[in-house]
Amino acid sequence: MPNNLRIFVMKLTYNTKYPSVDDLREKARKRVPRFAFEYLDGGCNEDVNLIKNTSELRQLELVPRYLSGKNDNGKPSIETTLFSHTYSAPFGIAPVGLQGLMWPRATEILAKAAFDNNIPFILSTVTTASIEKVSEITEGKAWYQLYHPADNALRDDIIKRLEAVHCPVLVLLCDVPSFGFRPRDIRNGLAMPPRMTLNNMIQIVLHPNWALNTLFKGQPEFATMKPYMPKGLDMKQLGLFMNKTFNGKLNKEKIAAIRDKWKGKLVLKGVASTEDMDIAIQLGLDGVIVSNHGGRQLDAGQSSIAALLDIVPQYKGKTTIMLDSGLRSGPDVARAMAAGADFTFMGRSFMYGVAALGNDGGNHTIAVTKTQLQQVMDQVCCEKVADLPEHLYKK
Repeated sequence: MPNNLRIFVMKLTYNTKYPSVDDLREKARKRVPRFAFEYLDGGCNEDVNLIKNTSELRQLELVPRYLSGKNDNGKPSIETTLFSHTYSAPFGIAPVGLQGLMWPRATEILAKAAFDNNIPFILSTVTTASIEKVSEITEGKAWYQLYHPADNALRDDIIKRLEAVHCPVLVLLCDVPSFGFRPRDIRNGLAMPPRMTLNNMIQIVLHPNWALNTLFKGQPEFATMKPYMPKGLDMKQLGLFMNKTFNGKLNKEKIAAIRDKWKGKLVLKGVASTEDMDIAIQLGLDGVIVSNHGGRQLDAGQSSIAALLDIVPQYKGKTTIMLDSGLRSGPDVARAMAAGADFTFMGRSFMYGVAALGNDGGNHTIAVTKTQLQQVMDQVCCEKVADLPEHLYKK
């Protein structure tokens, strides 16, 4: 077997007991305490937009071109160039808060899997590994998502830390002007301020594998924010600190100020309207991520794919248009790319993988998603990802 083929096969190896994200989700549900699983799994209010994100995306259909298709030369290529870097696939790992709550060191596991498989990883401001640690794991290739702080001095210090590790892409989050109303988190004590309930402690005892891993690897903490926090905060004080620190709503002036400071690529995440697209282009942003925060902020809003379908006809080619929220699989990535996205991101799928399989979860989920995507492209006779829009069924 040629060496290059052997490497290719190794990268697409996965645990055949869990060939779908649904399998990983079910395993994760059984493996971690309910409060942690529901924090990951749930949306806001009645979960209407959480459900629509995936269901409306899956209403899109692809047309196979068995005799007229372009793919006559073996496996289709899923490599995709984004911001002058050629990634091995058109999907990356989206930012997720409190990743270490779902599984200890989840952030580090996923950052390493992304680096090893040459896909982008976005670190959240409010997750459980620091800028410096993730940069070390990814050799400076990780992106960073900024929750804009109320204090500009804190903003500037975070930007300096990102510059010091040569972060290539800064992602500004615009879709959290307020924290979503999430009934599960409120019942489980994970709203702000957080509290530990007797029920939560019972759940921890009933999940000894999670508990022991957490004990040995350390309690999850907001690692990037740690230098700015007073020492010795209890859970209530921590919640009040976070509320006070991130009560600043993003606006044009704040984005413009960061555009002036930041010399790397600048992306706006949470775009869901043509009006915000106009502003993003006016401000000279390098790209947007069309998203509704995984259905966790506005239950009465559009699905992410509905917003993308409104945006693409007017703005395709004017800036880089990416999509997250609702994607779970390789076929979902194919649908999104066919609808006009230049790139995609997934959050929950990768977190289910790590919660289910621990250290192997990131590599496993990447391998399954790549395999699924290649099968879809092979089936519709599509040679490369950029050709997928030619296969979108237009009613």
